[in-house]
Amino acid sequence: MSPVADRIEIDGLVVLAVVGALPRERELPQPLRIDLRLEVDLHDAGRSDELGDTVDYGEVAGRVAAAVRESKDVLLERVADRVAEVVLGFDRVEAVELVVTKLRPPIAEALTSTAVRVRRLRGELDVAPRASHRAIVALGSNLGDRVGYLRAAVEQLAPVVAASQVFETDPIGGPDGQGAYLNMVVAVDTPLDPFAFVRRCQRIEGEALRQRTVRWGPRTLDVDLLLYDDVTISSPELTIPHPRYAERRFVLAPLAEVAPERCPAGWDVELPPTGVYPRGPLPS
Repeated sequence: MSPVADRIEIDGLVVLAVVGALPRERELPQPLRIDLRLEVDLHDAGRSDELGDTVDYGEVAGRVAAAVRESKDVLLERVADRVAEVVLGFDRVEAVELVVTKLRPPIAEALTSTAVRVRRLRGELDVAPRASHRAIVALGSNLGDRVGYLRAAVEQLAPVVAASQVFETDPIGGPDGQGAYLNMVVAVDTPLDPFAFVRRCQRIEGEALRQRTVRWGPRTLDVDLLLYDDVTISSPELTIPHPRYAERRFVLAPLAEVAPERCPAGWDVELPPTGVYPRGPLPS
């Protein structure tokens, strides 16, 4: 994955550690200063105000300090790589730039400090792979540029591993005079937990200027989490599987193209066939 523009910065972390090649450096700990720039997508946290949608910089500082204290390395370069491994072990960190500074270098010349600066990407180091979950998401729109809203949602949910064709659907319930919906279902692989993933779905709706003023009323974009692995959740914030998804042909018809095993048996016979019209793949 490409590095992101957002950053979390941690400056001036000072840790006593044994580091260096000289005999006296192997005997006594000396102070190292560590400065970190974590590249993290902060969009979800900026919208939700939830700690779970970002990286806890207190925990980062604690783990880095513990690793450096225990290191006893000869080179600052090795200390720097060790720190990068720790930081990139946090799920949301895509890249890290860091500086490790020896504050009291044992050099006869007059200088203030010596340092090593490195930048590492997640894919460059041997860090544990992220846990991946399969989320099944229903998308719908019946206001404005319907195709454009669906396309934007697919792009923001990436990586999308499977997508149904687009179905045009007569509106069900809500006020009279609504336009027809465009509906589709996508499968997404994500490292996010289900609550964080739902917050991402809500952010995508918000960026499409989704308004929740009328129940079952017209909307620019619906982004509904239908299924998440085989998880079952019933809470005020989230219900999985999505309630009533198995009663709606406009959900089940595209779902059958993406994950037919998740459709109830006989749905295509039992549910009325009217009002759902296949239109082909989402235009690029």
